Amino acid sequence: MTNRRTFLTAGLSGLTLAMAGARASFAQAPANSGKFVFIILRGAMDGLAAVAPYADPDYRALRGNLALAEPGSPDGCLPLTAGFGLHPNLQTLHGLWQERRMSFVHAAASPYRERSHFDAQDMLEAGTAQVTSGSTGWLNRALALLPASPDAEGVAIGRTIPLVLRGTGKATSWAPPLAPESDMDTLMRLGDLYAGDPMLATALAMAIETNQIADGAEAGMSGRNRVGAYASLASAAARILSAPGGPAAAVLSFEGWDTHANQGATRGQLATRLEALDQAVAALRTGLGPLWSQTTVVIATEFGRTVRVNGTGGTDHGTGGAAFLLGGAVQGGYMMGDWPGLNRLHEDRDLIPANDVRTVFAAGLAHAWRLDQAVVMAEVFNA
Repeated sequence: MTNRRTFLTAGLSGLTLAMAGARASFAQAPANSGKFVFIILRGAMDGLAAVAPYADPDYRALRGNLALAEPGSPDGCLPLTAGFGLHPNLQTLHGLWQERRMSFVHAAASPYRERSHFDAQDMLEAGTAQVTSGSTGWLNRALALLPASPDAEGVAIGRTIPLVLRGTGKATSWAPPLAPESDMDTLMRLGDLYAGDPMLATALAMAIETNQIADGAEAGMSGRNRVGAYASLASAAARILSAPGGPAAAVLSFEGWDTHANQGATRGQLATRLEALDQAVAALRTGLGPLWSQTTVVIATEFGRTVRVNGTGGTDHGTGGAAFLLGGAVQGGYMMGDWPGLNRLHEDRDLIPANDVRTVFAAGLAHAWRLDQAVVMAEVFNA
């Protein structure tokens, strides 16, 4: 497993996409009928917690008390392909895996190799090969490839339109009435500012956690807990997408994945976030109803986290992470791309970024809207 290579093979005729040595295959859908949902996990989700490489011989020694037990053990991870398991709080995603409606890619990253949340998010959303001050996002550029129609637009579920939806294509935003503005933007900027100082970075992370506990709820919608907030936003996205003439795409931004301190394994702040994400996917599926069969969802984060646990029981900004491709329209049940193993690390701290996350975006876009994959890569990602 330490240098394991896995391929996503085509199960049905239809679109295939070469991605870092792998191929992704999707079910056929009527022209222009598909819906595309992009879920951004802001703050950097720990991919080794979401998808545990439990059979890698270096996994337990490196992860320490953050390591998950093997499938079948108490609080064990949920079995995926050989040697990998989902966090036990990702029950809905595991059900989709069993239905062959979900695949994942590990050791995934944009071309960004530094550790600033904002530069990393900008590159993730711009879909570029370098940090730029660009004003357009890859999902907006993809929308511009659709034939002109009322539904050839995207909606952001939130107060503002994120970079990924900005550009010449039609895009709008929707937010719950009276929803407070999140101050997570300010907190993450402070996190970047303090990143070079372990003492200040840890103090900030612990202060944020303490404040959330004191408030009785983590950052979310008007005092609801994170699980309810994520699910509510996903339900709203489903209603908008499934309305007559509803948009072709939606973007959901879920904050709070920067787990520098007291991360936890099967319980704790990260476990709660993963449960919230899982419930959001369940709400999206339920809310879309019959339209779920024509829906493609991509879940990604700006970068991964360090392999080793830090001195306060958390993980710091890393490189290679995990992403998911799922939905009723996806022919899944495979790990996509390469697994580099844990016997060597990027800069002796991070999972090696073996797979370009943009190929996952391109795969979902090309299928969801029956676009030519070569055109998607050339026009959307300039590759």
